[in-house]
Amino acid sequence: MHSLRPIARAAAAAVLALAGAGSALAAAPDTALLEAARAAQPALVQSLREMVSIESGSANAAGLAQMASYTEKRLQALGAKVERVAVTKSPGTMVKGTFTGTGKRRIMLIAHMDTVYPANTLATQPIREDGNRLYGPGIADDKGGIAVILHSLEILKNKGWRDYAQLTVLFNPDEEVGSVGSGETIAQLADQHDVVLSCEPTAAKSVVKVESLLLGASGTATATMQVKGRSAHAGTAPELGRNALLELAYQLQQTRDVAKLVPGTQLNWTNANAGTVRNQIPESAVAYGDVRVTVNGGAEKLKVALQDKVKAGQIIPDTQTTVLMEEGRPPYVADGKGRALARHAQEIYAELDGRPLALTEGTGGATDAGYAGRSGKAAVVESFGLAGFGYHARDEYIELDSIVPRLYLMTRMLEDIGKN
Repeated sequence: MHSLRPIARAAAAAVLALAGAGSALAAAPDTALLEAARAAQPALVQSLREMVSIESGSANAAGLAQMASYTEKRLQALGAKVERVAVTKSPGTMVKGTFTGTGKRRIMLIAHMDTVYPANTLATQPIREDGNRLYGPGIADDKGGIAVILHSLEILKNKGWRDYAQLTVLFNPDEEVGSVGSGETIAQLADQHDVVLSCEPTAAKSVVKVESLLLGASGTATATMQVKGRSAHAGTAPELGRNALLELAYQLQQTRDVAKLVPGTQLNWTNANAGTVRNQIPESAVAYGDVRVTVNGGAEKLKVALQDKVKAGQIIPDTQTTVLMEEGRPPYVADGKGRALARHAQEIYAELDGRPLALTEGTGGATDAGYAGRSGKAAVVESFGLAGFGYHARDEYIELDSIVPRLYLMTRMLEDIGKN
């Protein structure tokens, strides 16, 4: 879940659109599926322990290879045809599992194998259980999502379910660094399917009170501001220099609120550096900004606005300032098809004694659902993973009492998608 910590705030403030819709008239649960979900909980917990024991940070080639082998074997055991798909950047490979059924719908399930944690994090943050929480680095984001997929498919396999034309599972190794090597593959595969269910976590009930599905997430981009000046001796002849650092500081101040004038964009300058030694006027300086967009084309419009602002003036003569924009994930906004699926998910949750399910309109974070929904060909819904919190932080955890409802939701949803 790349930079998705704001989801907790977003979910807390979200309109609980149709939360628990129709709960007064909710259908009775599918008792066979519910019992199967309950029976699967111990095995799912064991799977979580096994996966979290594999440290698989986005730069950890050995850990990512181990996770790929683990998920490959699990998918093969479920009867999938499994292949490795190369990424264009970063370590690791994608693991793609394909199931061929007897139905009409084409369904895709996605989750990611990488985490944000460096090697040896387990030494100070070991796997531990405390009440309703199971702790471990990456346990919610996103090994919980992988576990939901694997165990839901196992439940359905045992039931003999094959009501789909094709079911594709894709696990990628680089979500936490922007899916720069896998995003295009996700987008291309998604376009070959009718429905994509993405399995990032939902925020823990201890934080937001109600589990949810996500209907929108920001796209991402990186803004770069470069200033070229002239070096000089800082002690004996500073006037001969053109201080790139001072010009950069001025332009950062000038541009800090530009995004407020470009609808659907957000900019925060987050990193800067200049010069190499203390006693020299710096001839170059650079800053990087985190950009979030909720509309297609927003990053390019923001770039133009930044360039216009920079051209408006400077404080250090004879310096040149350049603004660049590198776009990352596209924004994810569920369309009518996705929203219909999400409303149906609420009906499924309501079968569990009227259990509410919130529909969160958006978050400042970013997910691979943006790639999956880029063309609009597939219906895409996000956050079918387990309830948890502490993503990208110390003491990440999942809530154990979310396991059965989430398995029930996924299995019922897949069955109903097969039935159209």
